[in-house]
Amino acid sequence: MHTQSTDGMNAVQLERRVGDVSIGAIGLGTQNLSVPGRPDRETAIATVHAALDSGVTLFDSSDAYTTEQDGQGHNELLVVEALRCYDGDTSHVILSTKGGLIFRDGAMWIRNGKPEYLKEAAKASLKRIGGDALELYHFHKKDPEHDFGDSVTALRDLLDEGIIKRAGISNVDLDEILVAQEILGGRVSSIENHFSIGHRDQRAEMEYAATHGIAYLLWGPLGGLGGAAKIAERHPALRTISLERGVSPQRVALAWELRQSPTVVPIPGAISASQAADSAAAASFELSEEEIALLDADTGQH
Repeated sequence: MHTQSTDGMNAVQLERRVGDVSIGAIGLGTQNLSVPGRPDRETAIATVHAALDSGVTLFDSSDAYTTEQDGQGHNELLVVEALRCYDGDTSHVILSTKGGLIFRDGAMWIRNGKPEYLKEAAKASLKRIGGDALELYHFHKKDPEHDFGDSVTALRDLLDEGIIKRAGISNVDLDEILVAQEILGGRVSSIENHFSIGHRDQRAEMEYAATHGIAYLLWGPLGGLGGAAKIAERHPALRTISLERGVSPQRVALAWELRQSPTVVPIPGAISASQAADSAAAASFELSEEEIALLDADTGQH
């Protein structure tokens, strides 16, 4: 589905695909609802509900979005609770999750890419989320202690065993994508990498995803944890356009990112209903060619 531009603005595709299903062009990253500094439970659930009200159909979770006290899986359980108590149809919603990291408060997260661990982690996620199979499952981050290809064999086995419906990889470069595609027989449905207006690396990976029809999920699309609030300070073009158009700079940034590739799906985090709704509105926010050019040139002030 495409918007039809009537005023010369640059139109954007309102839907994307992940594997064989359609999803909204903007997702919701749910990490900040469960890690230290998170909002209270009522606010977190209201945030998910606001995203649903705004047309979001992809929610990005991980078993590692938690605290040490809560243990693995807090965020998965939280989002499932929010979906179940939502007064509306959620049958079309995809809850994506990831495995391969273990959260540690105030320290580097532990990586575990051992195939046996990833298989057990996926089965534990399925038990928490429920259903016949996980809709979308990513290997979260390469473990230097284990061969990346060996880790991906876990995804292959999980697909073949019907534990997961679609496989994804996260925090990967082009060589790793090619390895994963070979092992999975071309069944990579999603790639989740860091990209924002101020962090424009991995263009080759983005282009590969577009060429092969693979959803390219953008984590940290507003600058990463804590970066969203000051994004307009770093990018004058964002500030100018947001003031001229009467919308938030965050919405402008997400709208620009959507135009980088036909398979891009930004997954901004949110800790309030208003933030979730504002981000979702970027899917239908149209930028002019002049505005896009300004944003293209605004790589940020550091």
